[in-house]
Amino acid sequence: MKLFRLLLFLLLFCNTSQARHIAGGELYYNYISPDANNSANSIYVITLRLFRECNSLGPTLEAEQATVGIYEGDILFRSLPLPRVSDVTTISLNTAAFPCLVGNVGACYQVALYSAIISLPNSPIGYTLSRLGCCRIDFITNLAQPVSVGSNYVTRIPGRNVLSGGFNSSPQFNVKDTALICSQKRFTLDFGAIDPDSDSLSYSFCDAFSSPGGNQNGTPTNVLSKDPLPYRFPFSGNLPLGDKVSIDPVTGVISGIAPAPGNYVVNVCITEWRNGKAFNEHRKDFIMAVQGCDFIEANLPDKIIQCENFTVLFENESTSSSITNYVWNFGDSLNNTYPQSGSVLHTYKDTGVYKATLTVTGPKGCIGTDSVEVRVFPGFKPAMNINGSCFLNPYTFNDLSTSVYGVVNYWRWNFGDETVLSDTSRTKNAQYQYPTTSVKNIQLIVGDSKGCLDTLSRNLAVSDKPLLQVPFKDTLICSIDSLPINVNSTGIFNWEPNLNISNTNTANVVVYPKVTTQYTVSINNNGCISKDTITVNVLPFITVRAGADSTICLNDSIVLQVNSQALQYRWTNDAGQFVSDQKNPRLQPSRSTQYFVTANLGKCEDKDSIRIVTIPYPSVNAGIDTSICFGNAVMLNAQIVGSSFRWSPSLNMMQANTLNPLVTPASSKTYYLTVSDTLGCNKLVTDSVQIAVIPRPIVFAGRDTAISVNQPLQLNASGAQLYQWSPSTGLSDPRIANPIAILGNTIDSVVYRVLGNNNQCFGEDSIKVFVFKNGPDLYIPSAFTPNADGKNDLLRPIPVGIAQLNYFAVYNRWGQLLYKTSAIGAGWDGVFNGEPQPAGTYVFQAEGRDITGKTIYKKGTAVLIR
Repeated sequence: MKLFRLLLFLLLFCNTSQARHIAGGELYYNYISPDANNSANSIYVITLRLFRECNSLGPTLEAEQATVGIYEGDILFRSLPLPRVSDVTTISLNTAAFPCLVGNVGACYQVALYSAIISLPNSPIGYTLSRLGCCRIDFITNLAQPVSVGSNYVTRIPGRNVLSGGFNSSPQFNVKDTALICSQKRFTLDFGAIDPDSDSLSYSFCDAFSSPGGNQNGTPTNVLSKDPLPYRFPFSGNLPLGDKVSIDPVTGVISGIAPAPGNYVVNVCITEWRNGKAFNEHRKDFIMAVQGCDFIEANLPDKIIQCENFTVLFENESTSSSITNYVWNFGDSLNNTYPQSGSVLHTYKDTGVYKATLTVTGPKGCIGTDSVEVRVFPGFKPAMNINGSCFLNPYTFNDLSTSVYGVVNYWRWNFGDETVLSDTSRTKNAQYQYPTTSVKNIQLIVGDSKGCLDTLSRNLAVSDKPLLQVPFKDTLICSIDSLPINVNSTGIFNWEPNLNISNTNTANVVVYPKVTTQYTVSINNNGCISKDTITVNVLPFITVRAGADSTICLNDSIVLQVNSQALQYRWTNDAGQFVSDQKNPRLQPSRSTQYFVTANLGKCEDKDSIRIVTIPYPSVNAGIDTSICFGNAVMLNAQIVGSSFRWSPSLNMMQANTLNPLVTPASSKTYYLTVSDTLGCNKLVTDSVQIAVIPRPIVFAGRDTAISVNQPLQLNASGAQLYQWSPSTGLSDPRIANPIAILGNTIDSVVYRVLGNNNQCFGEDSIKVFVFKNGPDLYIPSAFTPNADGKNDLLRPIPVGIAQLNYFAVYNRWGQLLYKTSAIGAGWDGVFNGEPQPAGTYVFQAEGRDITGKTIYKKGTAVLIR
């Protein structure tokens, strides 16, 4: 037994405003008898059942004013006040019965009945009863309009046009205790009804109605209003609780996974059926509260029947997040348990009936337990077939189901006739005749003595004529052949014309026309007649033309295009090998080949052949990748087998129409050579050659300088890998980057040139060396022009034979120090503290040490010229 079994539904918390206190309602009626005072009238008791939230601050049910509008068609026939006829009773949810309930929940509702007796004329079209109210509570979850949404409880009294000679009492929904519905938890609400007339009932969700214009006093309007509520997507009248909740159309049970917490308008419609025909609709409008709560629960189905194999899936259908432990016992051994798992697979070793038990635990010692009967009898195979001709005759429905361990003993056919409810059968093999043609959905629920149950569905096209399937509509034969024709159908056959044909009253005939003939076949299946035609085209002979000989590139494929009306083909090659049985085969010859084709149309035959010549692709070799120095030219050396070629790119290429063009690329470049052969294989073939361009080295020999006689000068070239100095006069080694130069008093100056080599790319620079014969000294110019023209822009000492510059200083005429340095080669640019100094005479001092260690001092003036 389940620990927590939940019953019915929890209604919405009501608004505290004056009129927003009603939580739901149902308007129904009972037929009493004919009116003794007026034989054209009938007496009815009309009743309104209202629900009020106990804690509402609105009017009490004792003070509720209820008036019903009675409409004939859409026009108000009369208004009927309904006085309260019962005490106000209270139903509430006993939350103390749920010790493991998590969340602040509760429900309490008052219920009262309002009723009156009325005599109504027996109308041909019947009456619609409507009770208006304002308003529903604000902020209902499944409505788009947040406030001021009214209510309209409606039911119908069918007229004489529908119930000729009969009367009706409406169904009445069952009223049970309140129930607990927790968000995202599975729930079941028995929303069934009883019918005083024992009519068949079917249930569905439908649109609830609103009162027009915010009707405040509930007074019936002159014209019937049936305005649907403004539902909010994805909710609707058909899906008031979302797509995870449905209602059973047979029992009225609402079940599924509850949506998010909130208040939801739900309206259930009942369709009444009598003598297999729907004749009336009854409805109940209520507001359901879904609460944010949880509880410990073991919830297993009532029964599990496994008829496919021995493995059974067990799942706790409760979604409680508070469960901390699961213990399963599958009923086939003493210690067969699986803790910490709410969903398990278990394989039984044998067939049988077992009792499986689940025990769950949670906080505060809460325990839930449930059990399920498990029936394991694999080998149940449902099957059926259907036979019939057309809607004029009954169709036969045959069950072909088998069971290994039981006996097939349960059948429930539904023949899919949408016009009636009586299109069912409980026999193994049944018959049913349809009144109209359409596509029917046939359903068979079949079971066996072991409890196996399955459902089969199949679409059946009910036609106005029997099924007649001819194997083809159009065919071709040779005049010397005969042709068998086999038709798939049942009935009495007739073939026309009765010319060159055998067995004209059967489904299988042989025809042998000498000219093109159209045969018509008809069948008669118990008065259902169907016809079809077959055209047999006749040729006196056939020809086959394989096509003209062709040339293709070696290893390419070709599709042969055959001209023939034959139906069978056989291709072979000149080696006698089978190639293909297709009319237009795709071939890939590896050599020049002769192909032979034999074409047949029955006994008629013809032959032909075609030669496919294969020619090799043109070949190309664009040459070997190479490197050149920037600015140099290189000749490409290509080789081809073909009739034409083209270089790309050809810009700045000399003799581009030859296989040995001369190119001078400015950067690394790839040249493509494309070859074609217009005399044989007309396909393009391309090869490439890459020319890598190496930049020339930028060689630096050093700045021009001056030395004393026999003073060693360290040269230092850069920018290349290999070097060659010239002339070699005075050099220690002219083949290195940094030779030492020593010049005697016979040389006034010399210009050294250095040639740098990087991978046979050459660069050149030079340096001029002046030779002073007066010994080491510091030479300082008498003037300079700092105008940034690159000439005499700096005032600096020129050291000759100086090993070290101690200082060089410049002063203005007031003795202020403007510049000082000890770096050889540095000088003053005529600027002090960021300001250009004026033209004029400036004083300098310089001191250095020569290569012999002697101190040299210089002092003088220099002119700044602007």
